[in-house]
Amino acid sequence: MCFQRLASTCFGLAAGTLWLMLLALVMPPSQLAAMARSATPLVSPMRNTMEQFVMDRSTGLPGKVGVRFDPVMLQALPDCDAPEPFLPAGARLWGRVSIGVRCNAAMPWVRYVSAYVSVIGVHFVAARPINAGQVLSRSDVRAREADLTALPSSVIGDAAQVDGMVASNRIASGAPLRRELLRPQLIVQQGQVVKVVTQGLGFMVSTEGRAMTQAAAGALLQVKTLGGAMVSGIVRSDGMVERSP
Repeated sequence: MCFQRLASTCFGLAAGTLWLMLLALVMPPSQLAAMARSATPLVSPMRNTMEQFVMDRSTGLPGKVGVRFDPVMLQALPDCDAPEPFLPAGARLWGRVSIGVRCNAAMPWVRYVSAYVSVIGVHFVAARPINAGQVLSRSDVRAREADLTALPSSVIGDAAQVDGMVASNRIASGAPLRRELLRPQLIVQQGQVVKVVTQGLGFMVSTEGRAMTQAAAGALLQVKTLGGAMVSGIVRSDGMVERSP
């Protein structure tokens, strides 16, 4: 019984192959090419319009942009001489998104197509294990290329943002660096005696006082002067506090 099934299958395959060979002998090449084209799934005429819309609207994204549409939804779009893609209110060309298509024909219609917009760009990861409280330099990180839409929005894409920062928690080797994992290095400690300077056109006045809180460079700090007055200014990288005149 098994031999009969096998023989029947082999005969069917052989017959199909023989039929194709006979077609190739008797049918003109142009007709064979037409048959091949008809057997190939047609690409939606909307695809180029939709892809161009995404590329035009994605200018300025931090990487190489690519887009994949839901093929079933794309093929189901009705014909339209002048389709108008658009983004729904609040939508962003980032990761999974729904893109609208409007057709202002005699019988107008609006449809939506699911898409995935990828952005291949550079972000930075820990080059080695980083301990909490460690001050980072550029040698502590390395660049890695990935789809940024699949990563947290707070990943760091510029090594300059890492230099001089302090790790708030332990960071494993190879882990993406995120803004919430880092904090500025403290320049001034609470209770520390600091110099407060006021500079203007052709003059500079300075006094001393005690810092009311701790602060990093660039932060606003309140200082109680030796005379008891409360003043505030911006902490400089050298530890001085600069007031506006």
